[in-house]
Amino acid sequence: MATKKYEEIHAMSLEELQTELAESEAYIQKIRFEHAVQGLANPLLIRNVRRDIARLNTEIRRREIAEMTPEQLTNRSKLRERRRKGK
Repeated sequence: MATKKYEEIHAMSLEELQTELAESEAYIQKIRFEHAVQGLANPLLIRNVRRDIARLNTEIRRREIAEMTPEQLTNRSKLRERRRKGK
């Protein structure tokens, strides 16, 4: 079952995702600084914003992969296979 946050992110355009990502990254820097200086009333806010940033990055990457040509996808699979063998 998809969460409301996922549905909102999924409905955004690529430009909206990128602007939201930039705003979220600026916001997390601000609240991290505030937390270091005076502390936050709710320190779990940092975790929530970090997870939102991860959701945004995941959706952007998912869309990039969806737009890849079959040739790019096979090259991607080969790279992933080489990385697995190296571990």
